[in-house]
Amino acid sequence: MKHKGTQKIETKRLILRPFKLSDAEHMFKNWANDSNVTKYLTWPPHESADLTVKLLTEWIPLYKNADYYQWCIEFKDISQAIGSISVVNISEETEAVEIGYCIGKAYWNKGITSEALSALIKFFFDDVGINRIQAHHDVNNPNSGRVMAKCGLKYEGTLIQAARNQQGLCDICVYGLIRQDYDLACKNHRYML
Repeated sequence: MKHKGTQKIETKRLILRPFKLSDAEHMFKNWANDSNVTKYLTWPPHESADLTVKLLTEWIPLYKNADYYQWCIEFKDISQAIGSISVVNISEETEAVEIGYCIGKAYWNKGITSEALSALIKFFFDDVGINRIQAHHDVNNPNSGRVMAKCGLKYEGTLIQAARNQQGLCDICVYGLIRQDYDLACKNHRYML
């Protein structure tokens, strides 16, 4: 893998970019304080914008690391941070990354998360040179799995009580895509970005 760090990536409707401290207000308002958004995540909703500021203060210095990947999802129409998408796990040995994401409830079911994930899939295969990309979701959150499937990740199985989130121990559905299948889909013009 040739780590590139959190590069700015632009899609039709989105700008994926490093977070700035000035994103704290929109991050708090648009998703970080919403228990509906964090229900299946590992962290609780932020009780105040101060917690959001503190988190961003911890993240921002990490952008100097080439293997740190944490994007703000900015919606071009309103020039606001509406979600985040990041690498939650890297395996150098298997040349794999695991992606996690969350987005404000007002932006659910609009194809925004799929657009962001598709852009990162292309970035990681084409620019970083990974061999595998994967993601997982709580079995009780099937909409997240639909995002993964829409982006070409294949369902690989369910792991029983393999994770913990705001609901406690949970079963997770695992999805993955390997370079061979990505390259074949691109060659046959079946991979949509």
